[in-house]
Amino acid sequence: MLDPDDPCAVNSLVEAPGCSPVEGRVVWDPAHSMWNGAMLAATLVLGPLTISPMALVVFAVSTGASLLLGHSVGFHRRLIHGSFKCPLWLEHILVWVGTAVGMSGPFWMIRTHDMRDWAQRQTDCHDYLAHRRPMLIDAVWQMHCRLELADPPAFDLGRIGCDRFYRFLERTWMLQQLPIAAVLYLMGGWDFVVWGVCARVAASVTGHWFVGHLAHRRGPQTWRVKGAGVQAHDVPWAAIPTMGEAWHNNHHAFPGSARIGLYPGQSDWGFRFIQLLVRLGLAWDVRTPEGMTGRNGVLQAAEVGR
Repeated sequence: MLDPDDPCAVNSLVEAPGCSPVEGRVVWDPAHSMWNGAMLAATLVLGPLTISPMALVVFAVSTGASLLLGHSVGFHRRLIHGSFKCPLWLEHILVWVGTAVGMSGPFWMIRTHDMRDWAQRQTDCHDYLAHRRPMLIDAVWQMHCRLELADPPAFDLGRIGCDRFYRFLERTWMLQQLPIAAVLYLMGGWDFVVWGVCARVAASVTGHWFVGHLAHRRGPQTWRVKGAGVQAHDVPWAAIPTMGEAWHNNHHAFPGSARIGLYPGQSDWGFRFIQLLVRLGLAWDVRTPEGMTGRNGVLQAAEVGR
């Protein structure tokens, strides 16, 4: 298992002898496919029938808040990369919000992220892991299928895998939409449910895939990671809706950093929220590139600048 104290480690992944990110087959993932398809279908069919100014406000606020607190800060920067520390009760809240985004449970999110992270650092990997296929094929693969490697690595989730609350979220991640739907129904009826649950989940899942696809295909680069078969690009127009996650080239260069928008003009609401937690005494040991020694040996300036 890679060193959990290394801010650039893929912390849940265990490289077994002979494991490879290259050979494998893409198969249908019925649970995620039917869930993602149902959320999108409900949005396309019921969305036009229930649209209203207040429903759009609910959609915008709930989507932005869940992506900021849950996906960016809770799942990605805290649970996956451990780029800052916080009380366990706060971590649980942030991870619940991340689960409520509607992509999957915490264990699935960690394994999917760490598999891709590890694979892209190798000299080569499967097209599924590199977002290498044309956009339509990649969309079907990422939102409706999964990759079964011939020689996969193992995973050890450590204390996260032993956490009873996270085990509960992993089993019930789809059901976490029910209390949200109940509250929204009481607030504004089915209009709020359709736009605050179905449309929000559909937009989050589709947007996550779309920005991820672009971030491994085209766009500005500041850094290149030596020896990595897949390099990352920034997607500047998506910086605000992704809460700073779209500065993906920066993230590949400094994966353990809590700050992803590194340069002037690079909006990073996720890091701003972590700074707020620090001021409130609710976060500490925040990692930034300044404290990540040793990265210069694996980075080189990209030919295409910022």
